Amino acid sequence: MKQVSLEKQRDDDWLEDIVSCLSAGKSIRRDLPGGGRLHIDRPLPFLCVHIAEDDAEPVARDIARANASYLIAPHAAPAMVVIEAIAVVLRKRFGAFVLFDIGELTQDRFLTEDAPFLPPFEIALWASADMADAAEIFTTVVSDSEAKFRTPRVKRAETPPLREDKVLGRDLHCSTLAVRFAPVYRQPGSNEIYPELREQLVSLLFDAGLRTISRFIESQKVLTPKTHRALGRKTFVDTVTRVDRSIDEVASTFDFLLAVTPINAEAAFNAFKSDGRHPKFLYRPLAFQVEATKRKLFSISFDHLEDPVLYQLYREKQHELDIQLSLLSSREKPQFIEFGRALYGPVEASLLEEAKTILAHSTDPASGNDDDDGSEDRIADCFHVERRARTMIAAYHRQLTEFEVTVELRDDLPSGLMVSGHRLLIARSTLMDKRRVEPLLAHEIGVHLLTYFNGSVQGLRLFRSGLAGYEGMQEGLAVFAEYLAGGMTTARLRLIAGRVVGCAAMLEGATFSETYSLLVDDHDFTPRAAFNLVLRLYRGGGLAKDAIYLRGLLALLRHLRSGGALEPFWMGKIAASHFEVMQELADRGLLRMPAVRPLYLETDEGRGRLAHAKQGLRPLEMIQRQET
Repeated sequence: MKQVSLEKQRDDDWLEDIVSCLSAGKSIRRDLPGGGRLHIDRPLPFLCVHIAEDDAEPVARDIARANASYLIAPHAAPAMVVIEAIAVVLRKRFGAFVLFDIGELTQDRFLTEDAPFLPPFEIALWASADMADAAEIFTTVVSDSEAKFRTPRVKRAETPPLREDKVLGRDLHCSTLAVRFAPVYRQPGSNEIYPELREQLVSLLFDAGLRTISRFIESQKVLTPKTHRALGRKTFVDTVTRVDRSIDEVASTFDFLLAVTPINAEAAFNAFKSDGRHPKFLYRPLAFQVEATKRKLFSISFDHLEDPVLYQLYREKQHELDIQLSLLSSREKPQFIEFGRALYGPVEASLLEEAKTILAHSTDPASGNDDDDGSEDRIADCFHVERRARTMIAAYHRQLTEFEVTVELRDDLPSGLMVSGHRLLIARSTLMDKRRVEPLLAHEIGVHLLTYFNGSVQGLRLFRSGLAGYEGMQEGLAVFAEYLAGGMTTARLRLIAGRVVGCAAMLEGATFSETYSLLVDDHDFTPRAAFNLVLRLYRGGGLAKDAIYLRGLLALLRHLRSGGALEPFWMGKIAASHFEVMQELADRGLLRMPAVRPLYLETDEGRGRLAHAKQGLRPLEMIQRQET
């Protein structure tokens, strides 16, 4: 590769453009003469630098690219010209400038002889005198990491590493952190790599470097970021948008719940009443080919996302979509139940015990049936539900004009409501106590649709379609919304607990009739309520989804009791495990605050119920507080 002389570089306009953009606080992303790339999404008092020929040190390159401010170049001499120009601007702006020099060692040395299978691997660290104290953070973070394969061992180098004939930080008189690590991600004797180990190295060393830089700039009173991750990226590169659109196109190919929901619920109930045998369910035909959709899913490349957090989120979503597609291809086959177990998990012993406690300590004349309280003027049909839904949607539309919901009355759904994307689907057979209408609309509109539209304004469709595993917390949040809206009845809580008990029986091999009898004979559900519940459990061949409602509710109540906030959950469809991720992305400026806020939290009653929950609340107490 032809190198550009220093004199030529100093004369070129492109360097002046870089300095001008940086001085004006603008972002920079450009290829450099002679090879390499400079990316600065906003002025920061540091630059991560990696010098190596293309693909010579791929993990070090990925660590550099994970930063909000980085320079990748094939040679040291031309890179130093760029670094020096950047350093002048940033020192003037912040009063300090840190160079984070990342690279790989030439070989993987065995550091000990007493660990022949998984010996520690070497990380060499050198820091300029002014960064010596901050560099201890790097050593601590790396040493305390939970290594799955080989344990890193940090060694402080006495002299700074050479880049060709240059010592970057020393020659440029920069505050410097220089890191070299053994290429343990490579398989011995070949050019093949260990993908999982590669990902771990990128995540670990990127985080350790950012923590070290954050400590140093805080000690120098340069910046006071909320967390070290606030120094991360505040903009998405184009590749992220392309991956996001590609994942969303696959996710939009099918509606998973509609595909596994029977279209003949009423006929199936009548047949079951007559013979008591497992009813024959009918389903919508799939309008796509599963194998072709999977090929499209796995043709999506995540190689240039550059952001480790987003990389992980999209990988998780890809895996979830894969399982959902496998479920659909196995509809009404024996393996369907096992794919469902893989997607939603088993029924934990503690969850089952909580469900049994609820059923044992609650009684209700409706026995789990919300459809009818015996008073005709208090019964809401599908048209009443539709009218109330449109009124609530209009109220949310006043908060956000993009809150455009399609309301459909359907003949092919069991009694009740469900959300599919931006659509609210209401079964024509729906009959319920009018007192339950507003709480159920709070569940469907005030959580499922609200998080869909809030996720839509985040800039990435992933947050509206849902991060992997989001359904548990989403349903827990939706059930909690019923309580906040003033409608958590004994019958409703018993229904949610009954789903757990029935799901456990189903996963243990009970037949449709056995689970039905369990609910009717042992837990006092009415025949109709028990059938509707068991239908949901055995749809498709046995779907473990219905245990997530109580599981999610319990997780949410623990979160609130420990001082957690609800705000991040309104930003989009997220799992409890993503709470810290959402907080980090918000701190980095990548996420917006919720555009729409729940109506039930605008009332004194709703805020009061939330305050009670923050003090500590069990599911049974939700009824007691509601009904006393």
